Amino acid sequence: MSTLIEKHIVSLLAEKDDKAISLLYDNYGDTLYGVALKVVRDEDLAQDVLQESFIKIWKKADSYDSSKAKLFTWLFRITRNTAIDKLRSVNNKSDKEVQIDVSDVYNLGVNGIRPEFMDIQENLEKIEPKYQIVLEALFFQGMTQQEASDELDIPLGTIKSRLKIGLRELGKIYGATMTIFLLLILLP
Repeated sequence: MSTLIEKHIVSLLAEKDDKAISLLYDNYGDTLYGVALKVVRDEDLAQDVLQESFIKIWKKADSYDSSKAKLFTWLFRITRNTAIDKLRSVNNKSDKEVQIDVSDVYNLGVNGIRPEFMDIQENLEKIEPKYQIVLEALFFQGMTQQEASDELDIPLGTIKSRLKIGLRELGKIYGATMTIFLLLILLP
């Protein structure tokens, strides 16, 4: 690539001229795609990386300093780092998916626990209704957290938070007895 074209692209980038992206793509797109593909080893993922890289290049255009690196070196670093981040993200996501498949967190039920032998129902009225509803669904109706989420139309994360807070509030009422109750719930 000629230095003249590179300087022209740099000036267009600095001015936030849309033509810069077209020129970048025409002159560097294939090479940067190759960089991404080498890191992620998946054509579709490499396309995503290339697109994200061009977005980052556009947003960071004012940070390019020709005295520190040639344009291609700067583009290469952004693309390579984006590819590495994408690869980590995909790996983390698949790790979490595997954990979800083998986890009992969505299937936390109350089989074998008999809350009616405790005075929970009476003390449940002492906590806020939004926590009451979740605790009733989980403990008295025997729903799992996922079932309660679906039935009550409340996000699963909110169900978990309300369960935790609700149990903490009941813990203030019950003290040590509540600790035993929690242990019983968490045992498979």
